[in-house]
Amino acid sequence: MAIDALSDGTAVLVLAEQRLDSANAADFNQELESATESSVRAVVIDMETLNYISSAGLRAIMQAVRRMQQQGGSLALCSLSSDVRAVFETSGFDQLIEIHPSRAEAVAAIATGN
Repeated sequence: MAIDALSDGTAVLVLAEQRLDSANAADFNQELESATESSVRAVVIDMETLNYISSAGLRAIMQAVRRMQQQGGSLALCSLSSDVRAVFETSGFDQLIEIHPSRAEAVAAIATGN
């Protein structure tokens, strides 16, 4: 799994690729901790190339959501495959986290607070 964090000036973008499971969830969590530092107000996790997520990956994302909420910021997901989206729907996390079809839509929504 490759993890890239980059800033587009509006939001910090974190790219999650291929698999997010117990083998790499700790590294992903560290990346998210860096991305959700106190000065950051918006984070988008782009999952376009993510094809598998386990409960360890879900836990890392929920911890980041809580951090952002405590800081008055927001976190959104985008570009989920149908399999990954099914995991979020089955777990009920789709009700707790903003999910957008594309990166552009996620960045626009999170930047305006919608």
